[in-house]
Amino acid sequence: MADQASVSSGRSRIQANGHAGVVSNLAEFTHDAATLAELQAKLFLLDMKESVAKATVPVTGILMGGVLALSALPVLLFGVAELIVQYGHMTRGWALVVTAVGAFVLAAIVALLAVWSLRQFDPLRRSREELARNIAWIKTVLAHSGRFTPREIR
Repeated sequence: MADQASVSSGRSRIQANGHAGVVSNLAEFTHDAATLAELQAKLFLLDMKESVAKATVPVTGILMGGVLALSALPVLLFGVAELIVQYGHMTRGWALVVTAVGAFVLAAIVALLAVWSLRQFDPLRRSREELARNIAWIKTVLAHSGRFTPREIR
């Protein structure tokens, strides 16, 4: 009977320690996951601030250049058409059409180059990489959380 009592008390102690260990591990994991989420959010905000700071001057320049180019474009195109009429011996109507088609081709080339350069712009690279590492860590912790190490068996 004495052995049964000690075994019984030993089992309840193991069960209590096991339950406390699970709760402790879950609390520790939750704390770590919350800390990672907080750090991930801070990195995202830092990346966004850095991206806005880097993009402000170029975007302002693009907008100003675009406004200036748009305001000068009709005058330029009309001048080119007049030169075609004068030196190309073409009627004014055809010279205007040829000039407009040339302007559209040039606009398409510029737009394609701009799209190509935007494909290289990666403002949230660090946040995305860190999020992938954090998710991999969480998956690893969850996958190994039910396994016993030799220290836990003692």
